[in-house]
Amino acid sequence: MRTIHISRAGAQLGTFSDDEVRAGLAAGRFLPADFAWTEGMTDWKPLSAFPEFTSVAAAPGMMPAPDDALASSVRSGLPWENRATGNFFSAFADTLMMVLTGPTRAFSVMRREGGIGNPLAYAVIGGSAGAIVSALFSMGLQSLGLFANQQNAVKMMAGLGVGSVVLIILMPLLVTIGTFIGSAIVHLCLMIVGGANQSFETTFRVMAFTHGSTGVVQMIPLCGGLIAGIWGLIVSCIGLARAHDTSVGKAIFAILLPGIICCGTIFILIVFFGVGAAMLHHNQ
Repeated sequence: MRTIHISRAGAQLGTFSDDEVRAGLAAGRFLPADFAWTEGMTDWKPLSAFPEFTSVAAAPGMMPAPDDALASSVRSGLPWENRATGNFFSAFADTLMMVLTGPTRAFSVMRREGGIGNPLAYAVIGGSAGAIVSALFSMGLQSLGLFANQQNAVKMMAGLGVGSVVLIILMPLLVTIGTFIGSAIVHLCLMIVGGANQSFETTFRVMAFTHGSTGVVQMIPLCGGLIAGIWGLIVSCIGLARAHDTSVGKAIFAILLPGIICCGTIFILIVFFGVGAAMLHHNQ
């Protein structure tokens, strides 16, 4: 049995079955203008747009449904975007789980606009924490082989201390710069493939929530970076498709396009210099 998520004025009302929605519409608990989303949908729609609820939603006295433009633009937001009404840590944890385990749902409720401050803060917290823990873990492993020599052990521990301080100071700045640059490149590629149906801010929000979530995965020993990289690509493609109302194919192409261009450029340069070297050798 499917479950339907319902929201009103940006606030989540909960998840309900079809029968509960019909009963709620008949009793006035739900309004035809309330927005609903269920698995398989690309965006939220008013209840009046669901054929199975039309007869109930059209009952006299009910609030009329908004037009399609408004229906597609109103989103309830991720828990992190609504954290003013809840706990800071639970908002981060809930958003993390939504993005990692249910990216389709997560980016169907994410607001397309609302400023870049909130998503940037999320990206900095998750991305910095994951990168710092991963780097410290790697540095610690490298130092283990030197502990047989006490003098080398002391030097390594001193180096770890200094390196840790520098890493903690610089990582938030690096994450911030990387998020802006990466979002700009992806948005440009999305425009090239014809999938940019929203503004740069929408792309930035998708990339920020993606990297802030997958960044935490880097904390997994040994293979965390690989898992974070692969899952980050998947989540980014789903997020761009849902947020920009475009196809997953265009989103994938936009994500892979920078790599394709780089590889193509390198290949052309290798061929160019190879042919040039062969011609020079032939002339000699």
